[in-house]
Amino acid sequence: MTEPYDITVIGGGPAGIFAGFYAGLRNAKTQIIESLSELGGQVTALYPEKTILDVGGYPQIKGRDLVNQLEEQLKTVDTEVKLNTTVTNVERTDEGFKITTDKGTSETKGIIIATGVGAFNPRKLAVDNSEEFEGKNLFYSVKNLAHFKGRDVLVAGGGDSAIDEALLLEPVAHQVYLLHRREKFRAMEHSVDLLDQSSIELVTPYLIKELAAKGDQVEISAKKMKTDDEKKMVVDDIVVNYGFIAQDDALSGWGVHPDGSRGKITANTSGITSEKNVFAIGDVSDYDDKQPLIATGFGEAPLAVNPLMKSIYPDRRGPVHSTSLKR
Repeated sequence: MTEPYDITVIGGGPAGIFAGFYAGLRNAKTQIIESLSELGGQVTALYPEKTILDVGGYPQIKGRDLVNQLEEQLKTVDTEVKLNTTVTNVERTDEGFKITTDKGTSETKGIIIATGVGAFNPRKLAVDNSEEFEGKNLFYSVKNLAHFKGRDVLVAGGGDSAIDEALLLEPVAHQVYLLHRREKFRAMEHSVDLLDQSSIELVTPYLIKELAAKGDQVEISAKKMKTDDEKKMVVDDIVVNYGFIAQDDALSGWGVHPDGSRGKITANTSGITSEKNVFAIGDVSDYDDKQPLIATGFGEAPLAVNPLMKSIYPDRRGPVHSTSLKR
């Protein structure tokens, strides 16, 4: 029998990567299991070009660069990474847990669930012929900034991510428009201040109703909210950022299933769940006043690893300070 892992981190987003690194600092035999082909989770899959502002030590950093830095950090420890691997079941055993995936099984003494929002798909533009434009003029994230160079781009959405993408495109595109169905934006005050100081043209309060091809461009018909007024615009590209639909039903089929609802796992601020030695961190965990930030997930990682290690190895002395962990 292969020696069991001390800790299995399920999910390879930023919080999961950092948990795998920190567990490695504690000399825990650790594996990270990620269903996607790359680490980084939602950041890599949806927002690689997005500027992230909530990570200490970085005034600003692109999503892809943050994930690259996390991967470099992870390489300094012996944590094993398994990509393209989906956990299909978790069962409790006498020694801990049996993890079943589509690639095989393994044993582990403890688990940290860091699956984020689970499987995610962008909320699509509710226009009948929108699929005709997808990948040509219509996008749901900015993955390749060079594509938009010198082009007229309309960003649709009113949250932080929509404003971030509009600001990201401003120095690259010829002209950026930001369309939102409300007069006010649901975003961080600092981002709204930057928006006010930018050359981005606001189109509010409007909602996109129709799309039509205009040569290589696309004509947008937008309706002004609570009126019959319409506005037509011709742009090269549309970037829709209405958020995403989480489809986290994988945990429901596990033999070990922590308490929670609506794809979230109920935990305390240290990640402790209703199941002994099963912790939850990052966007999947839920407690009062939880802030769904990358920085929050980073802070939760050691808060989960340390009590889990104490439970597994009660006689082992825990860390006193981060500088004492590795010499």
